[in-house]
Amino acid sequence: MNISEIKVRRIIPSGKLRGIVSITIDDVLAIHDIKIVQGEERLFVAMPSRRDESGLFRDIVHPINSSTRREVEEEILAAYQMELDRQTAEDEA
Repeated sequence: MNISEIKVRRIIPSGKLRGIVSITIDDVLAIHDIKIVQGEERLFVAMPSRRDESGLFRDIVHPINSSTRREVEEEILAAYQMELDRQTAEDEA
């Protein structure tokens, strides 16, 4: 699996929700509405989800194993940080 593109759709400067991201996998599959969330100790990635009949939120799309989850999260957070840095540089210029 190769993440061929990461688009940071929105950056939110305050609150727990910090950003919205879309990724493309192997140039053939797009996943939208991936959330970047500020946890108590660090940023993390929350996959797209929806509320089921019992009121619980369930992921619609998610990695099957922990190594893939870690790889996806690392790439998304790196792209998010690059976009934050780019916007900060633009604001300072």
